Formats: sequence, structure tokens, C-alpha cells
Amino acid sequence: MSDFSINEMQEMQKALQDKYKWEPISSEVGRNKLLWMIGEIGEVIDIVKKHGGTEFSNDEKLRKDLIEEMADVLMYYNDVMLCYGITADELKEAYSKKFEKNMKRW
Repeated sequence: MSDFSINEMQEMQKALQDKYKWEPISSEVGRNKLLWMIGEIGEVIDIVKKHGGTEFSNDEKLRKDLIEEMADVLMYYNDVMLCYGITADELKEAYSKKFEKNMKRW
């Protein structure tokens, strides 16, 4: 399997938006998408909190549930990027700069 790019994820989010006519992708809707993303992060946290950190390598269903919730987080993450017009290139640049800053921090 090849790497899964942010651009690919965003195209998939746009296709969902077009099909289901959810809230329009706009900066006004970005706040709502962030709140939905936080809810999904909470679901990831609940799974980890309930099952600890070691069960995921031994329990296929639990691992699948965790990964599915993480995918939900990524879907909303990409919606937020779309709402605010953040491109994959802008994110890569900011991420790289932050990485370099953190590499020099300690």
C-alpha cells in the first residue's frame, strides 16, 4: 500500500460533502468541524483509557475500532483544513519548521 496523502484525504472529504450536502465548507463552519473532531478524539481516548496500551496488539477487533475512530478524527481534521483553506503544502511547511524548532529545543 502506498502512502496516503493529505490531498487524497481532502478529495475524499470533498466527495462526501458533494454527495451528502453537509454544512458547506467555509470558515464559518470550521468551528463546528473542530468541535466534532474533539468529540472523535474523545472516542479514541475512551478506547485507550478503557483498554490500556497493550491490548491493541493482541485484540484484532479492538485494534480495528481504534483505527476506525482515528480515521474519524482525520476526516474532521481534513474538513477543518478545507474550511480554513489550508493546503497540504502549507501544512508541510509549518510542520517542517516546527520539527526543526523542536529538534533544537532540548
